[in-house]
Amino acid sequence: MKVSSGCFEVDLFEREVDDADHPYASQFKDMLESVAEQYGCHLISFEVNKGTVLFSFDGDELNADIVELLRK
Repeated sequence: MKVSSGCFEVDLFEREVDDADHPYASQFKDMLESVAEQYGCHLISFEVNKGTVLFSFDGDELNADIVELLRK
């Protein structure tokens, strides 16, 4: 499956989590970076706004796997 780079948007935290420096957001970012490393790619964007996380990777295989998980 070929998936072009895009951005994933997930309502993940309470609205009080409003920036990437919040401990919960920072922990999630570390996890995403670890997953990216396992796929041999990089986390290229990460933003948090009122509990909603936007992130993207530069790896097609990882993007495709995420899309596949979201379809289930």
